[in-house]
Amino acid sequence: MNNRPTIIDFVEHYTHEYAEHVFLREKINDTWTTTTFAQTREQAHIIGAGLMAMGLQKGERVALLSQGRNLWVTGELGILYAGAVNVPLSIKLEESSDLLFRIQHADAVMIMTSEQQLPKIRKILPECPNVRKVIVFDPLKKYEAKEIGIDEVMTLGKQQLAKDSKAFEARYKSVQPDDYANISYTSGTTADPKGILLTHRNYTANVEQARSVVSIDVDDVMLIILPLDHCFAHVAGFYTMMSYGGSIATVPIGKTAMATLRNIPVAIRETQPALMLSVPALARNFRKNIESGIKAKGEKVEKLYNFALKNAIAYNKEYWNRGGWQFWRYPLVRLFDKLIFANVRQGFGGKMKFFVGGGALLDIELQRYFCAVGMPMFQGYGLSEATPIICSNAMNAAIFGSSGKIVANEEVKICDAEGNIVPDGQRGEIVIRGENVMAGYWKNPESTAKTIVDGWLHTGDMGYVTKKHPGYLWVVGRFKSLLISADGEKYSPEGFEDSLTDSSPYVDQCILHNNQNPYTIALIVPNKDALHDYCKKQGIDPKSEEGKRLMLGKIQAEVDSYKPGGKHAGIFPEVWLPKALAVLGEQFTEQNHLVNSTMKVVRGKVEDYFADRIDYAYTQDGKALYNEKNMEAV
Repeated sequence: MNNRPTIIDFVEHYTHEYAEHVFLREKINDTWTTTTFAQTREQAHIIGAGLMAMGLQKGERVALLSQGRNLWVTGELGILYAGAVNVPLSIKLEESSDLLFRIQHADAVMIMTSEQQLPKIRKILPECPNVRKVIVFDPLKKYEAKEIGIDEVMTLGKQQLAKDSKAFEARYKSVQPDDYANISYTSGTTADPKGILLTHRNYTANVEQARSVVSIDVDDVMLIILPLDHCFAHVAGFYTMMSYGGSIATVPIGKTAMATLRNIPVAIRETQPALMLSVPALARNFRKNIESGIKAKGEKVEKLYNFALKNAIAYNKEYWNRGGWQFWRYPLVRLFDKLIFANVRQGFGGKMKFFVGGGALLDIELQRYFCAVGMPMFQGYGLSEATPIICSNAMNAAIFGSSGKIVANEEVKICDAEGNIVPDGQRGEIVIRGENVMAGYWKNPESTAKTIVDGWLHTGDMGYVTKKHPGYLWVVGRFKSLLISADGEKYSPEGFEDSLTDSSPYVDQCILHNNQNPYTIALIVPNKDALHDYCKKQGIDPKSEEGKRLMLGKIQAEVDSYKPGGKHAGIFPEVWLPKALAVLGEQFTEQNHLVNSTMKVVRGKVEDYFADRIDYAYTQDGKALYNEKNMEAV
C-alpha cells in the first residue's frame, strides 16, 4: 500500500494477505456461517460491479438502512468499490421526517435496506424522486416500483465482471484518498442534523492511529453489538480487525429491538469473542447479570466473590500502578481468578480479553470491576468528526479514570474560549489535528468553518492533560452545550430550550441537562405571574396545594406538547425530551452570575448552582412532578 491508501487499497491488501482466514460471522437459521477475507472481497466486487451495471456513477450517494449483518459490510464495500459514497442511516430513525431529511439532503440516488426496515422507505419514497432504485437485502414475494433484490444486483454484477471486468477495475482504482467514503449524519434536531463528510483517507489514517494503542491477534473474534452505521464500528470494528486478520460477528436480528437485545448473551457464548465494542449502559447490564448469577448460588459463594472482588480491585488500583507494595495480594488474585472469575468469564465465551468502551464516559468503578474479573473494559474517546478515535486505553497502556492514550500522528491541544492553549492540568476545549479530521459538513460551509479552524478540529468537549501522564487525555464533559446520553449519543439542546420559552407564556427560562444520565431533565424557571393568572381564571387560589398542582400540571403540559400527539410533536427527537422537571424558584440573572453580560445563560454555572436539584431529579422522588421541591418553587 502507498502512504495514503484508500479503503479500496486497504481492503485489497488485507483480503489478499489473510485470504483464507474468516472475516465475517453471521447466524442464519440457527447456524453460524463464516465468510473468508477472500470471499468478502469477491462479494464486494460483485455488488460494486452490479451497482455500476445499474448506472451508479462515481461520487453518487447510496443510503444504507439495515440492522447489523454481513450484507451491511459487503453492501457498503460494494458502494465504495463502485466509487460512490455510502450514507449510513440509524435504524433508530422512526419518524419519516428523520429519514426523509437525510435521504433528500444527501441527494441519495439509491437505497440499500433490509426487509425489516423497508416499510419506512416505502412510506417516504414518493417524496424522494431522485432515488432510482431500492435494493432489498432479503428476498420478497413481491417487489414494488423501484425495488430490486440484492440477488438480482449480484447477478448483474457477475455479468458485468464477465463482460468487462477492466471497466470495474478502472472505476475502483480511480478512487482517491480524499474522495468521500461516508456522509455520517449527526443525531441533532430533526430539522438540522449535520452530514459529516468522511474520506477514504480519514478512515485508513484512523485505523493506523488505532493500531498505535490497540493490538489484537490473528483470528481473534470481535462481536459488534453497536450499530454499524457509526464510524466507531467501522474503524474499531471492520477495518482494524481486518488489518490484524481478525473476524467480526454481528448479533442475530430479532423481530423487534428487544428481541435483538435478548440475542446478545447467546451470541456472546456462541461466538466466544476475544473483544467487544460496548457502551457503559450495556456494561452495567452485564455486571448486573453477573452479580445476579452469583447471588443465586448462595450466601457463601456471594461472600467469597465479594472478598475476591475487593482483593483484585485493591491490587489493580488504577491499572498503571497495579501491584506495587501489595505484592502479597497477587497469589490471592491468581487463586480467586481460577476459582471464581474464570467461571464468570465462561458466561462470555471464555476467551474474552477486553472490551472497548465508546460513547459516554465510563464510571471508574465499572472499569475497576471488569478488570478485577479478568475482562478489562477500557475507556476510549472520539467523535464522528474525527472518524472517530482520538484516544483509548488498552492492555498494558491504561489509566483508569482517563480517556486514554492519544493515538499516534495526531496533535491535541487544550484551549480556552479565546483559543489560547491552557497549562497542563487546566480544563479547556479539546482541539485536534490529524489526517482523521473530517473533510467538513455536507452542504454546510458555515458550520464547517466554525468547527475546523486552520486545520484544527474544535470538538466542543472539555478535557485536560497532565505532566504526570504525558500522552494521556482526560475528558470531563462538554466545553459547549452538547448533552450526552448514557449510550454516548450527543445532542444540542438549544433548539428545544428556545422553542419552549418562545412558545409558552408559562416558562421564562429552560435548560436541559443530561451528562451520561438515564434520561434528560429540564430545569424550568416558571413565569409565576402567568401561572397565577391561569389559576385565578380557574377559580383556584395559587397558594393552595390544589393551585400548586394545577400550575405544575400546566408546565408539564407545555413540555408534553412536544411529545407525540402534542401541537409541537415531531419538531425534536422524542428520546431527548425531558422525562423529569426541576421547577426552580430563582431566575437566571447577572446578579447570581448565571447570565453573562450579553444576557446569555451560562450553562455550566447553572448546572453547578443547581447541582442539588439536578441530583434530586434523578431520584425516584425527584422524578415525580409533584415533589416537594417543585411544589415549593411555584
